[in-house]
Amino acid sequence: MTEDLDALAKQLDREHVFHSWSAQAGLDLPVIAGGSGTVVWDHAGRRMLDFSSQLVNVNIGHQHPAVVAAIRAQAEELATIGPATANLVRGRAAQRILDKAPDGFAKVFFTNGGADAIENAIRMARLHTGRDTVLSTYRSYHGNTGAAIVATGDWRRMPNQYARGHVHFFGPYLYRSEFWATTPEEESERALHHLERVIQSEGPSTIAALLLESIPGTAGILLPPPGYLAGVRALADKYDIVLILDEVMAGFGRTGRWFAFQGYDVVPDLITFAKGVNSGYVPVGGVLISDAISATFDDRVFPGGLTYSGHPLAAASIVASIDAMEAEGIVDNARRVGEDAIGPGLRDLGTRHPLIGEVRGEGVFWALELVSDRESREPVGADVIGRLKKELTSRGLLPFAADNRIHVVPPCVVTDGEVQEAIAIYDEALTSVEDDLF
Repeated sequence: MTEDLDALAKQLDREHVFHSWSAQAGLDLPVIAGGSGTVVWDHAGRRMLDFSSQLVNVNIGHQHPAVVAAIRAQAEELATIGPATANLVRGRAAQRILDKAPDGFAKVFFTNGGADAIENAIRMARLHTGRDTVLSTYRSYHGNTGAAIVATGDWRRMPNQYARGHVHFFGPYLYRSEFWATTPEEESERALHHLERVIQSEGPSTIAALLLESIPGTAGILLPPPGYLAGVRALADKYDIVLILDEVMAGFGRTGRWFAFQGYDVVPDLITFAKGVNSGYVPVGGVLISDAISATFDDRVFPGGLTYSGHPLAAASIVASIDAMEAEGIVDNARRVGEDAIGPGLRDLGTRHPLIGEVRGEGVFWALELVSDRESREPVGADVIGRLKKELTSRGLLPFAADNRIHVVPPCVVTDGEVQEAIAIYDEALTSVEDDLF
């Protein structure tokens, strides 16, 4: 008799694995045994479209052969080495990343992931300026380590506030404007006025950094309105504050650009990255450091480091991933498929489904904001989102849900045909849930 590997996987998971951001009792998680491109499957061969990209990180798709081969080849040559060495593949990985950055960046500090990239960017800004306070938005997520989780604005910050020197402000979000704005231009102007008043009220001479996601991801895929990021840059310059842009989720193709901020007329002082830089095949992240901040540490010790900083397996995966994305036009595919397939398909759903309050996004980075009433814009409850997730999963689509939203975030390699298949599944699932609600 053939062993039921899916049942065994679920049993072992329930008995021995402690899951993040979850109450442990009652978890019933899908089993994933393999994948290719935009598709994953369990041990029984049941196929699902991965429109979550796992945690919005598998940008190049599952099991890209060039990246897998590069990891294998590096493991056979040198599986690990400490950071206090020079290593060719590490240098090449840094060079590949910097090739995509604006002028004025020549150094990369490698970390294990996005959260500790944020930690080290904050550390650099504080040491560079001699100041303490970090300003970040309420609608944000920056990671689950000491300073990163306190810089985060959502509910996950509240049980974890052990780091010092953090102040929050409201960023732009026209659909639920904090500023009584009626146009994107008003939202931008008023959000910038609000931010400047916070800077003035906190005291500019105390503020080390402004920390923003170029496009807030988990908080709702909130595209900046016209002039906002450029306005933040101007305020940072006016008050001599370091601007850190968090590109952990939005970077490396997700928006149809190498970096999301490249569409918004802004250049930061520090850039954090992870996720899409190698699609999570090996844990890695880092900070791109502007020349001015890098020079601070030319003759001064930087008091930070990680055992696995610039790990050779991670570095090899970065080189292979960026090379493959360039050779295969993967970033351009993300832009085109967003414009030609995902955007039009989701907007059509928005015209037909009363649950959908707003559709927003670009590239392969989209959100459906779900409401119980379009006039009041009352968000749907967790029960509706839970029902919708089950409907989507049962129809063969792995979703990404956050608060009252379904995020449509497939790998950058997604095809028009896969988008059409997914749109049909979203349509069916929404219809099923709405039949019970309206």
